[in-house]
Amino acid sequence: MTSVLLLDVVGLTPRALSHMPRLRAMAASGAQTRLGTVLPAVTCSVQSTLLTGLAPAQHGIVGNGWYFRDQGEVHLWRQHNRLVQGEKVWETARRARPEFTAANIGWWYAMGATTDITVTPRPIYHADGRKSPDAYVRPPALHDELVGALGEFPLFQYWGPTASIRSTRWIVEATRTVMREQRSDLVMAYLPHLDYDLQRFGPNAPEADRAAAELDATLAPLLDDAAAAGVTVIAVAEYGIAEATHPVDINRALRREGLLEVYTQDGREQLDPWTSRAFAVADHQVAHVYVADPADLHRTRELLEALPGVDEVLDREQQARYGIDHERSGELVVIAEPGAWFTYYYWLDDDRAPEFARGVDIHRKPGYDPAELFLDPADPFAKAKAGLGLVKKKLGLRYAMNVIPLDPSYVRGTHGRLPDGPADTPLLLCSDANLPFWTSAGEIVPAANVRDLVLQASGVPANAVAP
Repeated sequence: MTSVLLLDVVGLTPRALSHMPRLRAMAASGAQTRLGTVLPAVTCSVQSTLLTGLAPAQHGIVGNGWYFRDQGEVHLWRQHNRLVQGEKVWETARRARPEFTAANIGWWYAMGATTDITVTPRPIYHADGRKSPDAYVRPPALHDELVGALGEFPLFQYWGPTASIRSTRWIVEATRTVMREQRSDLVMAYLPHLDYDLQRFGPNAPEADRAAAELDATLAPLLDDAAAAGVTVIAVAEYGIAEATHPVDINRALRREGLLEVYTQDGREQLDPWTSRAFAVADHQVAHVYVADPADLHRTRELLEALPGVDEVLDREQQARYGIDHERSGELVVIAEPGAWFTYYYWLDDDRAPEFARGVDIHRKPGYDPAELFLDPADPFAKAKAGLGLVKKKLGLRYAMNVIPLDPSYVRGTHGRLPDGPADTPLLLCSDANLPFWTSAGEIVPAANVRDLVLQASGVPANAVAP
């Protein structure tokens, strides 16, 4: 029987919760407080802190991606759990209770994790270059059970311009199946739905309120299952989403200064990390700037500090104040002002943009691209092109979705810097009011403390597993 259901409700803030009556009722009978997230307040970094109790400086997940110096490549959205340097909460629990079991439905760094059950999006990459929706599921027999009952994982509704509630609904139903049919002391589920319209339209838009209500209705059956089975529910948000008002082209600034270099293939420009003196891996409101020669640090820092939209530029010593001083971090870490966010764009002429720039291509882009949530409003044929691409996919033909805008001004929501106030501060909810994980109303609970909260709710006191 499941003891704890740990829900990652992306973007859960007080405003979103006000449109979520089922989740609000759970909090009213249990407990609610604010979560002290980490810098950068992005998915991979915060999830890793929640599950290890460590800061990015210790677990090494300094963003959703970084420059892998030993490979000379920028990689975002890697999946191997070994990248997370630190003991995960279920591994900690097993030191006290070796029989402790855990299931992961959708949390990041799932591949190779020591959970007993794993369900995570994993496309099929065909030999001819096509990509088809699917999921990596362990044990293997569970894959066919879930796909048989729920259909294939809706990959194209998980991210991109057609992202919708369908992907979260699939995850919720998969979680219900695992809780009903598999024994797991801890079940973790990732619910991404609020990431979409809050970035598309902004956190204060009516579309954001509708998305919160839609998520609550989708989540209600799972919460009912948990209540009926006596399962403790812990719902946590990695970050809140704030209004986005102006993009900052950090790599273009470095290029104009002669610090960033490109190379050309087929008339299109590619970032050249091997010869660039400085370049940025942009990740929402935080950017890691990698500076090859220490002699360029002062010049690079001065350039970035003068760039409109930049709030702070942190060297290694200053990074330590935020717990992000890891060898994977850039020599400089740049934080955007409120409302600002960093594009990854490095080309100066859109006609020279790489082919992947106009597609949904999270693994080849050397930075995060929220414009992937949009069909290009400036292209009257974008929707038709997308439809034709889907037809080609169903026919087994290769296709390219060149429908994503190169204009970042459409983006209305962002995150990554530490919250500027309660409105964009993430929440922590618990169905059990008796768990002593805070001492006074309104206290902010550090993200690193969630690990111990999960252990307590699982009946594994933190002091029983101290190293």
